[in-house]
Amino acid sequence: MKMQEIKELSEKEREEKISDLQEEYFNLKFQLAMGKIENPGRLKYMRRDIARMLTLKSSQPVIEPTQAAQEKESKKTADKK
Repeated sequence: MKMQEIKELSEKEREEKISDLQEEYFNLKFQLAMGKIENPGRLKYMRRDIARMLTLKSSQPVIEPTQAAQEKESKKTADKK
């Protein structure tokens, strides 16, 4: 999955995708240990996709509730002018 595709997802979709990928990655590692994996190279790409999503998640600024309220208030006053 490319970074542009990840950025287009909503926050909730990203969270769901991260958990799905982590679960699938765990299952593939289990298959690898059992010797029943068809494509072991897929582990590498899954690990990178998870890292991309977590990187984007950590780089997004967290807006505090008070900060969000201040931003709304400043927008309202700017609109009135």
